[in-house]
Amino acid sequence: MDVNVKSSKPGLAAKQGGTIQLSNVEVTLPSQAGNVEILRGLDLRIEAGDAVGIVGPSGSGKTTLLMVIAGLEAIVNGTITVAGQDLAQLEEDGLATFRRDQIGIVFQGFHLIPTMTALENVAVPLEFKGDGRAFGKAQAVLERVGLGARLTHYPGQLSGGEQQRVAIARALAAGASIILADEPTGNLDFETGRAIMDLLFDLQRESGTTLVLVTHDRELARECGRIVEIRDGQVAS
Repeated sequence: MDVNVKSSKPGLAAKQGGTIQLSNVEVTLPSQAGNVEILRGLDLRIEAGDAVGIVGPSGSGKTTLLMVIAGLEAIVNGTITVAGQDLAQLEEDGLATFRRDQIGIVFQGFHLIPTMTALENVAVPLEFKGDGRAFGKAQAVLERVGLGARLTHYPGQLSGGEQQRVAIARALAAGASIILADEPTGNLDFETGRAIMDLLFDLQRESGTTLVLVTHDRELARECGRIVEIRDGQVAS
């Protein structure tokens, strides 16, 4: 996407490809006590351009659901189609390309490369796509998230809120149709976390991306417009 995200038809490209469909999805993970069912016949559809808050108790499968959508966790049964791709039909190289082109992930722990500047961190996914304007686009989106004066700073020189802004910029810069956010304010104080979520919601609306937000905060989840509760590996509401 063009990182100057406002346009007369905001988010058109993203809205064409951001639909998520999971049908009877099962995920089983090994443990010392034997295999554990994490997702148990989960059904869920998220329309392109929607913002959905995923809530539920610890261990219910919320993060696993995000990893499945990102193609980072294999399913043992069911079907999952994301942005028009049947993920079960993709090999590792195909899944890597799918993530590069369609998925942006914002983690609780930022996951920035400590030896790279803010500008370099945001440019990395664009460079992977072979974009010759990677650094110009990275600068534009960093300016959009309020970090135009921090381009050459390393993660260790940034506050927690600034690091999460870099992570959001990185997730959006390469034109992902889907943003997956896993407790993105978990390491931030209340006021900083509130500002980060306001920014993320604003950017999501402007760009038309699909947002799937895992959070323990039901008030925050309500701002998504739709809440999905996961209990015992299934959709409870």
